[in-house]
Amino acid sequence: VQLVESGGGLVQPGGSLRLSCAASGFTFSTSYMTWVRQAPGKALEWVSDIASSGVYTRYADSVKGRFTISRDNAKNMLYLQMNSLKPEDTALYYCARPKRSPGGSSWNLYNFWGQGAQVTVSS
Repeated sequence: VQLVESGGGLVQPGGSLRLSCAASGFTFSTSYMTWVRQAPGKALEWVSDIASSGVYTRYADSVKGRFTISRDNAKNMLYLQMNSLKPEDTALYYCARPKRSPGGSSWNLYNFWGQGAQVTVSS
């Protein structure tokens, strides 16, 4: 099983980034998927979920209206489009597969996650 995030970087406040997560080693197309993040010295924070079909999504209040989760089951890819970024969005972002849907803010809820993609929002 492998989840590999990419697309992180340094961006100014108000800017945009698109994170990608390449999945392999499990049946991605039938898996509920999640984005979580962790800032230095802070607890894990659940960001967004997407159902296997891609129809059902949900977001943390802190990112609602700014972030969009999506997936391409044909390519085994998960995405997170992040717009209007704020300094408080600075964190290491992980894609993860929860043991059961939906996800949440505890590593115990997940059986797979990637190495993370660093997002830094700063002027």
